[in-house]
Amino acid sequence: MIKLGTVFSGIEAIEQALERLNINYELEFACDNGDINIDINYEKEMKKIRKMKSIKEKKEYVDNLYFTNTRKHNFVKDAYLANYSVKDNNFFYDVKLLDGTDFKNKVDLFVGGSPCQSFSIAGARGGFEDARGTLFYDFARLVKEIQPRMFIYENVYGVLTHDKGNTWKVMQNIFGELGYYYKWAILNAKDYGIPQSRRRLYVVGFKNKKDGEKFEFPSPQKLKYTMQDFLVENNKEGNLVNKNGKLIITEKVGEEPEEKYYLSEKLKKYVLCPGTKNFMHHDAEIDLPIARALLSTQGNSHRASVNNYVTTNGKIRALTVRETYRLMGFPDSFKIVVSKAQALKQSGNSIVVDVLIAILKNVEFIGGKNGKN
Repeated sequence: MIKLGTVFSGIEAIEQALERLNINYELEFACDNGDINIDINYEKEMKKIRKMKSIKEKKEYVDNLYFTNTRKHNFVKDAYLANYSVKDNNFFYDVKLLDGTDFKNKVDLFVGGSPCQSFSIAGARGGFEDARGTLFYDFARLVKEIQPRMFIYENVYGVLTHDKGNTWKVMQNIFGELGYYYKWAILNAKDYGIPQSRRRLYVVGFKNKKDGEKFEFPSPQKLKYTMQDFLVENNKEGNLVNKNGKLIITEKVGEEPEEKYYLSEKLKKYVLCPGTKNFMHHDAEIDLPIARALLSTQGNSHRASVNNYVTTNGKIRALTVRETYRLMGFPDSFKIVVSKAQALKQSGNSIVVDVLIAILKNVEFIGGKNGKN
């Protein structure tokens, strides 16, 4: 039984990976504030929390901080609890207020990915103090407090060059200070079974050096599927059709599609221009370069939006919500219980499930090569 803990949990690709690998696991805790920020003195509040006696008391205290300081709703929590069961209802609202010592030596696998933020660097060696106040600091702090057997950290590949490379320099120093044997690589979803180009940084750390020495990042695999294999058949939602030489967005009203509005000449030219394609097509009458990554992370908030189109049956249309989940490796059994806008945002923030599967297959103690689980 793998004991799992996650932060920046979102819709939890790691659980999907474990389930598809038929690996038994128990979720010790999850944490995601759903992009809700509250104005509090975090240092002062954390001192109070560390003095509390039970996990339940700490959780209720942080929940109350959110309930009294904002009216915003945590839609991530809605999606999460509709699909997963977390031990003792341990879904936490804020990574900055999560006391990792409550879970010390209780977690085998710890997973998360924080926003890419600039750090102040003191001299040639940046460390924990240089990252304080950033969410990466809290991920690293929790690794140090929880002492999991293994961690997986994911971020956009641009972190390597962010702030002229200084951000990655500090992050590497901090990973080294944790006392973990770690390896890192840039992996692309298209190399692990999913027909979209989505490059991400993965850092995999092991408490036991022998576990780490046995681990190697998975080799790229030949892509067997194209995007068309993932599409909902006969979908009308958001169709763009060609009429009299102009592209028109339509939606189904009754039996006949209703013309909604014309694309501007500028947008039509952009849609039809050649460029880098994010999806792997076949038999597409029009190739589309829209967006640089399928569900790309944007800005410092580590949150995403979806603005992508597909070509199918000679038409151009937006991806459906379900299609975006399929293109992240989520099965149709995953329950979508939030609005379309929230669902697209949540799929965009996720890690590609199939990449995690490829990583876990190479971890012996989890049940990979020569594993026993």
